[in-house]
Amino acid sequence: MKIRHYGLRSGWSALAGWAGVALPLLFAALASFAVAATGSPSPSSAAAPALGAPTDAGKYVGPGGCAATSCHGSVKPRADTRIFQNEYSIWVVQDKHSRAYNALTSPVGERIGRILGIGKSEAAPKCLACHALSVPTEARGKTFDVNDGVSCESCHGPASGWLGPHTTSGWTHAQSVQAGMYDTRDLVQRTEKCLSCHLGTQEKFVDHEMIAAGHPDLYFELDSFSAVMPRHWKTPRESAPGVPENSDAWYGVRDWATGQAVQLRASLDRLAWRARAPHWPEFSELQCFACHHDLTPPEQSWRQARGYEGRRPGDPPWNASRYAVFRELVHEVDAPTASALDDQITQLAKLMSQLNPDRDAVVAASGSARALADKLVARIQQQPYDAAMTLRLLQHISGDADEISGEGERSAEQAAMALDSLFIAYSHNAQLANAAEIRASINGLFASLENPSRYDPSTFAAQLKKLNALLR
Repeated sequence: MKIRHYGLRSGWSALAGWAGVALPLLFAALASFAVAATGSPSPSSAAAPALGAPTDAGKYVGPGGCAATSCHGSVKPRADTRIFQNEYSIWVVQDKHSRAYNALTSPVGERIGRILGIGKSEAAPKCLACHALSVPTEARGKTFDVNDGVSCESCHGPASGWLGPHTTSGWTHAQSVQAGMYDTRDLVQRTEKCLSCHLGTQEKFVDHEMIAAGHPDLYFELDSFSAVMPRHWKTPRESAPGVPENSDAWYGVRDWATGQAVQLRASLDRLAWRARAPHWPEFSELQCFACHHDLTPPEQSWRQARGYEGRRPGDPPWNASRYAVFRELVHEVDAPTASALDDQITQLAKLMSQLNPDRDAVVAASGSARALADKLVARIQQQPYDAAMTLRLLQHISGDADEISGEGERSAEQAAMALDSLFIAYSHNAQLANAAEIRASINGLFASLENPSRYDPSTFAAQLKKLNALLR
């Protein structure tokens, strides 16, 4: 058994519709926690403190400290500095993270709180954990306000130790990190920060109870979600105005690949700790639409026509979408590990696609698969990418049409986002004569995902095959 949006970046509204993000509450499923490059927008003549100098780190001061026009609050991006300096302006006007707290006070947000019996959603720790910067009182500076939602320090870390010093001449990123800044320049750490809400941790997560109450199911893809925030940082970063810090022209592929590797590792961790939790099985680990789909006459049911591949009919399958597309890259960069991981994921899928999975067996199998995924993270982050590999990935993903489509809506969704990210990265560096046709075909993938409960794998597979023919 093989386990097998963005896209449409010029028309995200269509993707937003099928993801459910038209409602304010569904913010959590839309954008990733990505970050701005730090720098020195208005350097003073003061000497930078030594790397080992003590700092007053640990206090959160709120986004207002970044809002000055000479800092990150410029209305227009500037070309004479190595950062745009309009990062705050983008966040407050365009980024849904800034409206995450307000989603809790919407009618849907309030209804979820009533259903869960947790009182007002905007005061419930369960909701504030991801819809705001929820930190202890002693960590809040005088200007901190929880109503700011998911703000600058949610991703960049408490600013009290570096907010002033990082504008001084000679101050380095390493000094900011030492002073309490989160190192979002590192793709692995950046993805882990995003996934702390867009997948969850033991302290904050979305489970089947919350989904039943009205919260959206969570999905993620680093490059796609970064683009629709929208990005408020330069790619690639610059060491000086107009001077790239490195020559990585394939950063889009690297973002997608690294994000996929870290996401798989984190999802396996989540599965293991959920299997040890008091409430098991946890249905949000399964394919939602295997149960939540339109009931159709037997002759129209693709699930019945396809069969259940050894599962007892009625047992919903595990959601293996975080490996369904990523596996194509794994086979490209490390075939032996890919084969071993295929076996482990297949075993895990068999265990999870039982009515009452054995906890100990699930923990053991997810741990084995997690060890292999962890081995891949560093390898994939450092992997050199180029036009040939990117085109092969486009061909292999679209060429696996029947398998990916048959794995369900979530796997199809990951394929659409991956193909979109990879094609945009390819188009930045090389050209295909039929690029317009390819773009239209990728857009068609998203069109077939607009109503997930009515997802039809034959339609999606046909569109993938059409795309594959254009890529040959």
